[in-house]
Amino acid sequence: MKMNWLMLLPLVLTAGFFGIAGVQLMNNQAGLQQGVDTQALPSTREGRIAPPLELTQLGETDLLSRSDLEGNGLVIVNFFASWCPPCRAEHPTLTALAEAGNPLFGVNYRDQTNQALSFLEELGNPYARIGQDLEARNGRDWGVVAMPETFFVNNDGLVVFHFRGPITSRVLENQVIPSLLEEGYVLIPPLPAAEG
Repeated sequence: MKMNWLMLLPLVLTAGFFGIAGVQLMNNQAGLQQGVDTQALPSTREGRIAPPLELTQLGETDLLSRSDLEGNGLVIVNFFASWCPPCRAEHPTLTALAEAGNPLFGVNYRDQTNQALSFLEELGNPYARIGQDLEARNGRDWGVVAMPETFFVNNDGLVVFHFRGPITSRVLENQVIPSLLEEGYVLIPPLPAAEG
């Protein structure tokens, strides 16, 4: 019986595809083990002036405004929501950053007021100022696509670093701190020993 080599072509192509996918998966896993986000989307805000903030007050908290972002050194602006499990995961690290003296501001994103207040009551409120973005207008202006997202803004109101996803201690050590150092910025010590 004579064999047609063209019949093997689909098998060879499929094996090649899975071989390439396997190599990419191993590379991604190696990066993830080091705490590096291997699928990060590029930021539309990094290197640009932070947009305005038109927020509503969340309960009796101090309302965040755009003017709070300038003249305070390096500040952290964290978009979060009570319905977001990764926001809960990053909360200890954000609290530790705030307790170390890093100015931390919060934007509660598309959340119900009572649920947002319950979230902060349960976990603690590490934010110096906070506001609600009920209709996601501010989030759109800032380029927010998923929760949580955190922006590091310098003294002049320029976004020097933007991180999508939860900032755990591992992410802080392996991605945030090195990225900020590359830009010439340092978070206030002591560095947090948060879980994650």
